[in-house]
Amino acid sequence: MDHDHADPDRAGQLHHLELYASDLDASVAFWDWLLGELGYEPKNEWDGGRSWVNGPTYVVLVQADGSDAEFDRLAAGLNHVAFHAASREQVDDLTAGVRDRGDSTVLYEDRHPFAGGYYALYCEDPEGVKVEVVGPE
Repeated sequence: MDHDHADPDRAGQLHHLELYASDLDASVAFWDWLLGELGYEPKNEWDGGRSWVNGPTYVVLVQADGSDAEFDRLAAGLNHVAFHAASREQVDDLTAGVRDRGDSTVLYEDRHPFAGGYYALYCEDPEGVKVEVVGPE
């Protein structure tokens, strides 16, 4: 199936997510790593953007137009993006990967991995977007 069009069998599920970056190269480095670990594959690449696909869902990253406004997850609008993890071990591996990277930060270290009351990684991408990866029971 062409994932650019809706699948009626998945009505109500996430179709795609589009994020804008002030530094596309820095954001691509993080998102390419994270999405690859979560089973996404490169979908498209163009001047000023990239996308990755996993089944019927895809993520788009685009270079923002000259805005000086920084992302603020505590302001009105997007707070965070959450993904399913295949296992708690995957959450642990991703956490170790974020700690090893210089472009992202593990959040809530004092309560990790149960900061939200369940097993998950919370981190920030290079733009300050909070990303959550939720482990199974």
